[in-house]
Amino acid sequence: MIQIKADTATREQYVTNIVKVWKAATAEQVTEGRLWYVTAHNLADMMTEGDVRKGAGVLAALSPQTSWPLNVELAKTACETGEPSGHLGDALAKAAKILAGVDPTEVLPMDRKTGHFYRCILDPQDADAICIDRHAHDIAVGEEYGAKDRGLGAKGRYALIAHCYREAAQRLGELPSVVQAVTWVVWREGLVGRSTRGTEFAKSG
Repeated sequence: MIQIKADTATREQYVTNIVKVWKAATAEQVTEGRLWYVTAHNLADMMTEGDVRKGAGVLAALSPQTSWPLNVELAKTACETGEPSGHLGDALAKAAKILAGVDPTEVLPMDRKTGHFYRCILDPQDADAICIDRHAHDIAVGEEYGAKDRGLGAKGRYALIAHCYREAAQRLGELPSVVQAVTWVVWREGLVGRSTRGTEFAKSG
């Protein structure tokens, strides 16, 4: 795991890595990334017939350790039936509370991934929210960690990577969530079909 108290040079390298992946994006990848949270917002609205806060909360609660398609499937089923299923107990309990009317900010860890994911879906124009998942971590560090523990449950480590994305976003003149979404698309598509997952972006240029 990376050090929580990274020195200035290390932080700068993380920002550089993020910007490098952004610059590797095709026009199609940039478009997909820009629309990612807007699409998720619309989905949250549709699932709950206009209660975007609830829909975003359920999506976020059921997001840990799931692919996006599965996340959507579980959230849709939960909203339709009123009974979350198909996930771990903690995630299901959070989703159930949100469905019962509890404000997501009282249920989700707002200084971690699921809390920020909720904020990004709720308001795609949120200028501070930034969802740091495993891909976002690996982009910043410049290394594909695979199954290794990234330690993002630690508040300080999450905050470090989030800070680097905000700095990269400022340099690029973009929202942090847009930078995260676009680079996520690039990184994920770069991993598909590769038998050896490596540090191609960190090593290039």
